Amino acid sequence: MHARLLDRRVRKEATLLVRQAHTALSLKKKLRGKAGDLETAAKQVEQALSEKDLKRVRYHLPVLDALIDELVAQPKRSKGRDQMTSLLTAVLIALALRAVVVEAFKIPSSSMYPTLEINDHLFVNKFVYGIGIPLTNVKLFARSPSRGEVIVFKYPCDMDKDYIKRVVAVAGDTVEVRCSTLYINGKAIEAKKIEGPKPYEDQDENTLQWSQKMVNRFRQTHGGYTFDTFHSPSQEMANLADFPRPGDDLPRCVSQVAPPVGKIEPEASPGTGACEKQLHYVVPPGHVFAMGDNRNNSNDSRVWGPVPIQNIKGKAMFIWLSYKNFSLMKFWDLSEMHWSRIGNFVHHD
Repeated sequence: MHARLLDRRVRKEATLLVRQAHTALSLKKKLRGKAGDLETAAKQVEQALSEKDLKRVRYHLPVLDALIDELVAQPKRSKGRDQMTSLLTAVLIALALRAVVVEAFKIPSSSMYPTLEINDHLFVNKFVYGIGIPLTNVKLFARSPSRGEVIVFKYPCDMDKDYIKRVVAVAGDTVEVRCSTLYINGKAIEAKKIEGPKPYEDQDENTLQWSQKMVNRFRQTHGGYTFDTFHSPSQEMANLADFPRPGDDLPRCVSQVAPPVGKIEPEASPGTGACEKQLHYVVPPGHVFAMGDNRNNSNDSRVWGPVPIQNIKGKAMFIWLSYKNFSLMKFWDLSEMHWSRIGNFVHHD
Protein backbone atom coordinates (compact mmCIF):
# COMPACT_ATOMS: atom_id res chain seq x y z
CA MET A 1 0.00 0.00 0.00
CA HIS A 2 2.79 2.34 0.94
CA ALA A 3 4.73 1.53 -2.26
CA ARG A 4 1.71 2.28 -4.47
CA LEU A 5 1.24 5.65 -2.74
CA LEU A 6 4.89 6.50 -3.28
CA ASP A 7 4.72 5.49 -6.96
CA ARG A 8 1.68 7.74 -7.42
CA ARG A 9 3.57 10.68 -5.94
CA VAL A 10 6.57 10.06 -8.21
CA ARG A 11 4.35 10.01 -11.32
CA LYS A 12 2.57 13.18 -10.20
CA GLU A 13 5.83 15.01 -9.55
CA ALA A 14 7.33 13.84 -12.86
CA THR A 15 4.23 14.91 -14.82
CA LEU A 16 4.34 18.37 -13.20
CA LEU A 17 8.05 18.85 -14.00
CA VAL A 18 7.59 17.75 -17.62
CA ARG A 19 4.76 20.26 -18.00
CA GLN A 20 6.92 23.06 -16.54
CA ALA A 21 9.77 22.12 -18.89
CA HIS A 22 7.53 22.26 -22.00
CA THR A 23 6.14 25.64 -20.91
CA ALA A 24 9.64 27.04 -20.40
CA LEU A 25 10.85 25.69 -23.74
CA SER A 26 7.90 27.20 -25.59
CA LEU A 27 8.48 30.63 -23.98
CA LYS A 28 12.29 30.46 -24.05
CA LYS A 29 12.23 31.90 -20.52
CA LYS A 30 15.54 32.39 -18.66
CA LEU A 31 17.14 29.22 -20.11
CA ARG A 32 20.61 30.78 -20.55
CA GLY A 33 21.83 28.37 -23.28
CA LYS A 34 20.75 25.13 -21.59
CA ALA A 35 17.53 24.63 -23.51
CA GLY A 36 18.99 21.47 -25.09
CA ASP A 37 19.74 19.88 -21.73
CA LEU A 38 16.28 20.68 -20.46
CA GLU A 39 14.59 19.34 -23.60
CA THR A 40 16.57 16.06 -23.40
CA ALA A 41 15.82 15.53 -19.70
CA ALA A 42 12.11 16.25 -20.22
CA LYS A 43 11.88 13.76 -23.12
CA GLN A 44 13.61 11.04 -21.07
CA VAL A 45 11.19 11.45 -18.16
CA GLU A 46 8.17 11.79 -20.47
CA GLN A 47 9.11 8.61 -22.38
CA ALA A 48 9.61 6.65 -19.16
CA LEU A 49 6.19 7.83 -17.95
CA SER A 50 4.49 6.75 -21.19
CA GLU A 51 6.12 3.31 -20.89
CA LYS A 52 5.17 3.19 -17.17
CA ASP A 53 8.79 2.47 -16.33
CA LEU A 54 9.02 4.03 -12.87
CA LYS A 55 12.57 2.85 -12.41
CA ARG A 56 13.70 5.00 -15.36
CA VAL A 57 11.46 7.83 -14.17
CA ARG A 58 13.24 7.84 -10.79
CA TYR A 59 16.62 7.68 -12.53
CA HIS A 60 16.02 10.72 -14.82
CA LEU A 61 13.81 12.75 -12.46
CA PRO A 62 16.61 14.32 -10.32
CA VAL A 63 18.31 15.71 -13.46
CA LEU A 64 15.08 17.29 -14.69
CA ASP A 65 14.31 18.63 -11.22
CA ALA A 66 17.74 20.29 -10.97
CA LEU A 67 17.41 21.90 -14.40
CA ILE A 68 13.95 23.21 -13.57
CA ASP A 69 15.31 24.78 -10.35
CA GLU A 70 18.22 26.34 -12.21
CA LEU A 71 16.52 27.53 -15.38
CA VAL A 72 12.81 27.91 -14.73
CA ALA A 73 12.07 28.58 -11.06
CA GLN A 74 11.75 32.21 -10.01
CA PRO A 75 14.87 33.56 -8.28
CA LYS A 76 14.62 33.97 -4.55
CA ARG A 77 14.37 37.51 -3.27
CA SER A 78 17.51 38.82 -1.67
CA LYS A 79 17.68 39.55 2.04
CA GLY A 80 18.28 43.21 1.25
CA ARG A 81 15.14 43.36 -0.86
CA ASP A 82 13.11 41.78 1.93
CA GLN A 83 14.46 44.31 4.41
CA MET A 84 13.66 47.19 2.05
CA THR A 85 10.11 45.89 1.60
CA SER A 86 9.67 45.65 5.37
CA LEU A 87 11.01 49.18 5.81
CA LEU A 88 8.71 50.63 3.16
CA THR A 89 5.75 48.83 4.73
CA ALA A 90 6.62 50.29 8.14
CA VAL A 91 6.94 53.78 6.65
CA LEU A 92 3.56 53.50 4.94
CA ILE A 93 1.93 52.35 8.18
CA ALA A 94 3.56 55.23 10.08
CA LEU A 95 2.37 57.76 7.49
CA ALA A 96 -1.15 56.36 7.65
CA LEU A 97 -1.15 56.61 11.46
CA ARG A 98 0.20 60.17 11.28
CA ALA A 99 -2.44 61.18 8.77
CA VAL A 100 -5.39 59.77 10.68
CA VAL A 101 -4.60 58.78 14.27
CA VAL A 102 -1.61 60.44 15.96
CA GLU A 103 1.00 63.10 15.18
CA ALA A 104 4.03 64.51 16.99
CA PHE A 105 4.20 68.23 17.78
CA LYS A 106 7.02 70.42 19.17
CA ILE A 107 6.29 73.48 21.32
CA PRO A 108 8.03 76.46 19.70
CA SER A 109 7.13 79.31 22.08
CA SER A 110 6.20 80.20 25.67
CA SER A 111 2.54 80.97 24.92
CA MET A 112 1.35 77.83 26.74
CA TYR A 113 3.54 78.18 29.86
CA PRO A 114 3.36 76.74 32.46
CA THR A 115 1.36 73.84 30.97
CA LEU A 116 3.68 73.32 28.02
CA GLU A 117 7.26 74.57 27.78
CA ILE A 118 9.51 75.41 24.85
CA ASN A 119 10.98 72.21 23.34
CA ASP A 120 8.35 69.98 24.85
CA HIS A 121 7.56 67.25 22.31
CA LEU A 122 4.09 65.77 22.57
CA PHE A 123 1.73 63.47 20.77
CA VAL A 124 -1.57 64.73 19.36
CA ASN A 125 -4.67 62.55 19.07
CA LYS A 126 -6.04 63.29 15.57
CA PHE A 127 -8.90 60.82 15.86
CA VAL A 128 -10.80 62.39 18.77
CA TYR A 129 -12.40 65.29 16.82
CA GLY A 130 -13.17 63.36 13.64
CA ILE A 131 -11.45 61.30 10.96
CA GLY A 132 -9.37 63.40 8.59
CA ILE A 133 -9.11 62.34 4.96
CA PRO A 134 -5.42 62.47 3.92
CA LEU A 135 -4.43 65.18 1.41
CA THR A 136 -7.77 66.97 1.85
CA ASN A 137 -9.44 69.32 4.31
CA VAL A 138 -12.37 66.93 4.65
CA LYS A 139 -13.07 65.47 8.10
CA LEU A 140 -15.64 62.75 8.76
CA PHE A 141 -17.69 62.78 11.98
CA ALA A 142 -16.18 66.15 12.95
CA ARG A 143 -17.06 67.48 16.39
CA SER A 144 -16.13 70.50 18.46
CA PRO A 145 -13.64 70.20 21.31
CA SER A 146 -14.84 70.99 24.81
CA ARG A 147 -13.95 73.94 27.02
CA GLY A 148 -10.61 73.47 28.75
CA GLU A 149 -9.09 71.12 26.17
CA VAL A 150 -5.69 71.85 24.62
CA ILE A 151 -5.80 71.57 20.83
CA VAL A 152 -3.45 71.74 17.86
CA PHE A 153 -4.84 73.49 14.79
CA LYS A 154 -3.94 75.13 11.53
CA TYR A 155 -3.29 78.80 12.24
CA PRO A 156 -6.13 80.68 10.51
CA CYS A 157 -3.75 83.43 9.29
CA ASP A 158 -1.27 80.94 7.77
CA MET A 159 -2.59 77.45 7.09
CA ASP A 160 0.95 76.09 6.72
CA LYS A 161 1.60 76.72 10.43
CA ASP A 162 0.31 74.72 13.38
CA TYR A 163 -0.63 76.43 16.67
CA ILE A 164 -1.45 74.99 20.07
CA LYS A 165 -3.83 76.73 22.51
CA ARG A 166 -6.50 75.97 25.09
CA VAL A 167 -10.18 76.13 24.16
CA VAL A 168 -11.87 78.57 26.55
CA ALA A 169 -15.21 78.95 24.74
CA VAL A 170 -17.28 77.17 22.11
CA ALA A 171 -19.87 78.33 19.57
CA GLY A 172 -22.53 80.57 21.12
CA ASP A 173 -20.46 81.37 24.24
CA THR A 174 -19.60 84.92 25.25
CA VAL A 175 -15.98 85.77 26.12
CA GLU A 176 -14.61 88.72 28.10
CA VAL A 177 -11.28 89.35 29.84
CA ARG A 178 -10.89 92.09 32.45
CA CYS A 179 -7.83 92.56 34.72
CA SER A 180 -6.65 88.96 34.24
CA THR A 181 -10.14 87.55 34.92
CA LEU A 182 -11.74 85.45 32.18
CA TYR A 183 -15.54 85.58 31.92
CA ILE A 184 -17.42 82.92 29.96
CA ASN A 185 -21.15 83.53 29.48
CA GLY A 186 -20.93 86.30 32.06
CA LYS A 187 -19.45 84.05 34.77
CA ALA A 188 -15.91 84.54 36.05
CA ILE A 189 -13.54 81.60 35.78
CA GLU A 190 -12.14 81.76 39.28
CA ALA A 191 -8.34 81.73 39.52
CA LYS A 192 -6.37 81.33 42.74
CA LYS A 193 -2.90 82.83 42.97
CA ILE A 194 -0.39 80.18 44.04
CA GLU A 195 2.99 81.82 43.26
CA GLY A 196 4.56 85.11 42.36
CA PRO A 197 5.89 87.34 41.37
CA LYS A 198 8.52 84.88 40.15
CA PRO A 199 10.74 84.61 37.07
CA TYR A 200 10.53 82.10 34.26
CA GLU A 201 12.86 81.60 31.31
CA ASP A 202 11.62 82.57 27.87
CA GLN A 203 13.33 82.12 24.52
CA ASP A 204 13.21 84.56 21.62
CA GLU A 205 11.99 82.62 18.56
CA ASN A 206 14.23 84.64 16.22
CA THR A 207 17.51 84.94 18.15
CA LEU A 208 17.02 81.79 20.29
CA GLN A 209 18.41 83.75 23.25
CA TRP A 210 17.00 83.01 26.70
CA SER A 211 15.87 85.71 29.12
CA GLN A 212 13.85 85.97 32.33
CA LYS A 213 10.33 87.38 32.67
CA MET A 214 8.30 87.97 35.81
CA VAL A 215 4.85 86.46 36.27
CA ASN A 216 2.21 85.55 38.82
CA ARG A 217 1.00 81.96 38.69
CA PHE A 218 -2.70 81.17 39.11
CA ARG A 219 -4.63 77.91 39.30
CA GLN A 220 -8.10 77.54 37.82
CA THR A 221 -10.64 74.94 36.76
CA HIS A 222 -12.52 75.26 33.49
CA GLY A 223 -14.57 72.68 31.61
CA GLY A 224 -13.68 70.07 34.21
CA TYR A 225 -9.92 70.56 33.72
CA THR A 226 -7.61 72.08 36.35
CA PHE A 227 -4.55 73.92 35.05
CA ASP A 228 -2.21 76.83 35.84
CA THR A 229 -1.89 80.13 34.00
CA PHE A 230 0.72 82.90 33.96
CA HIS A 231 -0.24 86.58 34.28
CA SER A 232 1.87 89.72 34.36
CA PRO A 233 2.40 91.08 37.91
CA SER A 234 2.10 94.58 36.46
CA GLN A 235 -1.52 95.72 36.43
CA GLU A 236 -0.77 97.99 33.49
CA MET A 237 0.60 95.07 31.48
CA ALA A 238 -2.25 92.83 32.61
CA ASN A 239 -4.78 95.35 31.33
CA LEU A 240 -3.26 95.08 27.85
CA ALA A 241 -4.63 91.53 27.72
CA ASP A 242 -8.20 92.76 28.29
CA PHE A 243 -10.68 91.71 25.61
CA PRO A 244 -12.59 93.19 23.95
CA ARG A 245 -11.56 96.78 24.64
CA PRO A 246 -13.85 99.72 23.86
CA GLY A 247 -13.36 100.89 20.29
CA ASP A 248 -11.75 97.63 19.15
CA ASP A 249 -12.83 96.01 15.91
CA LEU A 250 -13.56 92.32 15.67
CA PRO A 251 -10.37 90.22 15.95
CA ARG A 252 -9.07 89.18 12.55
CA CYS A 253 -5.95 88.27 10.58
CA VAL A 254 -4.10 91.30 9.20
CA SER A 255 -4.24 89.91 5.66
CA GLN A 256 -7.82 88.66 5.95
CA VAL A 257 -10.02 89.68 3.02
CA ALA A 258 -13.29 88.09 4.14
CA PRO A 259 -15.22 89.91 6.86
CA PRO A 260 -14.33 88.83 10.43
CA VAL A 261 -16.73 86.49 12.21
CA GLY A 262 -18.43 86.73 15.57
CA LYS A 263 -19.73 89.90 17.16
CA ILE A 264 -19.01 92.27 20.04
CA GLU A 265 -21.90 93.19 22.31
CA PRO A 266 -22.22 95.40 25.41
CA GLU A 267 -22.95 93.81 28.76
CA ALA A 268 -26.55 94.06 29.91
CA SER A 269 -25.36 96.06 32.93
CA PRO A 270 -21.89 97.37 32.06
CA GLY A 271 -19.67 98.44 34.94
CA THR A 272 -17.79 101.71 35.24
CA GLY A 273 -14.47 100.43 36.63
CA ALA A 274 -11.60 99.18 34.49
CA CYS A 275 -11.89 95.70 35.98
CA GLU A 276 -15.67 95.42 35.66
CA LYS A 277 -17.51 93.72 32.79
CA GLN A 278 -18.13 96.03 29.83
CA LEU A 279 -18.18 94.25 26.45
CA HIS A 280 -18.14 90.62 25.40
CA TYR A 281 -17.39 88.69 22.22
CA VAL A 282 -19.85 86.08 20.89
CA VAL A 283 -18.22 82.97 19.40
CA PRO A 284 -19.80 82.24 15.99
CA PRO A 285 -21.16 78.82 14.88
CA GLY A 286 -18.56 76.32 13.70
CA HIS A 287 -15.77 77.93 15.74
CA VAL A 288 -14.04 77.83 19.14
CA PHE A 289 -12.23 80.58 21.04
CA ALA A 290 -8.65 79.62 21.97
CA MET A 291 -6.18 81.28 24.35
CA GLY A 292 -2.66 80.54 25.57
CA ASP A 293 -2.13 79.75 29.25
CA ASN A 294 0.58 82.44 29.34
CA ARG A 295 -2.13 85.07 29.14
CA ASN A 296 0.07 88.15 28.66
CA ASN A 297 2.42 86.50 26.20
CA SER A 298 0.12 84.70 23.76
CA ASN A 299 -0.91 85.48 20.20
CA ASP A 300 -4.40 83.93 20.21
CA SER A 301 -8.09 84.38 19.38
CA ARG A 302 -8.10 87.77 21.11
CA VAL A 303 -5.91 88.98 18.22
CA TRP A 304 -6.88 87.00 15.10
CA GLY A 305 -10.29 85.61 15.96
CA PRO A 306 -11.88 82.21 16.59
CA VAL A 307 -10.61 78.88 15.26
CA PRO A 308 -12.78 77.15 12.61
CA ILE A 309 -13.64 73.57 13.58
CA GLN A 310 -12.25 72.25 10.28
CA ASN A 311 -8.82 73.73 11.16
CA ILE A 312 -8.49 71.60 14.29
CA LYS A 313 -6.00 68.74 13.90
CA GLY A 314 -6.32 67.07 17.28
CA LYS A 315 -6.11 67.05 21.06
CA ALA A 316 -2.80 67.22 22.94
CA MET A 317 -2.07 63.93 24.73
CA PHE A 318 1.23 63.64 26.62
CA ILE A 319 4.86 64.78 26.55
CA TRP A 320 7.29 62.16 25.20
CA LEU A 321 10.43 64.34 25.16
CA SER A 322 11.44 67.62 26.83
CA TYR A 323 14.66 69.62 27.03
CA LYS A 324 15.98 73.18 27.22
CA ASN A 325 18.79 72.78 24.71
CA PHE A 326 19.90 69.74 22.74
CA SER A 327 22.42 69.25 19.93
CA LEU A 328 22.93 66.21 17.74
CA MET A 329 26.61 67.15 17.70
CA LYS A 330 26.66 66.48 21.45
CA PHE A 331 23.94 63.84 21.71
CA TRP A 332 25.63 62.34 24.76
CA ASP A 333 25.12 65.54 26.79
CA LEU A 334 21.78 65.06 28.54
CA SER A 335 22.34 67.65 31.25
CA GLU A 336 19.54 69.91 29.99
CA MET A 337 16.90 67.22 29.56
CA HIS A 338 13.69 67.82 31.53
CA TRP A 339 13.29 64.25 32.80
CA SER A 340 10.46 65.14 35.20
CA ARG A 341 8.27 66.35 32.32
CA ILE A 342 8.61 63.27 30.12
CA GLY A 343 5.47 61.15 30.30
CA ASN A 344 3.29 63.94 31.73
CA PHE A 345 -0.25 64.12 30.35
CA VAL A 346 -1.41 67.53 29.15
CA HIS A 347 -4.93 67.26 30.55
CA HIS A 348 -5.72 66.69 34.19
CA ASP A 349 -9.34 66.20 35.21
